[in-house]
Amino acid sequence: MDELPSLWQIHREASWPKFSDPNEGELMTLDTVISGCVTYFLESESGLDPQRVDILGSCLVDLGGHLVGLEDEASEYFERLHRLGGMLLEAQRRR
Repeated sequence: MDELPSLWQIHREASWPKFSDPNEGELMTLDTVISGCVTYFLESESGLDPQRVDILGSCLVDLGGHLVGLEDEASEYFERLHRLGGMLLEAQRRR
């Protein structure tokens, strides 16, 4: 569980990657939604509600489809985001 806050801090401090991709808007939305779930989880005592769990799972599937073909800086950023979301789902399951 300690790894989740540490990885979240790294992600929060990272700059938005410089890249050109036709899916940049969708990637930005996925980043916003997954980040919102992480923030909610870390700040609430009850964890994620079932709706957020479903949304997070859906976002991770969508994000996974975009990981192939991303440039280096973007790849690192979004792979970290994907890992963060996966860790969050696992932490929620253990609650």
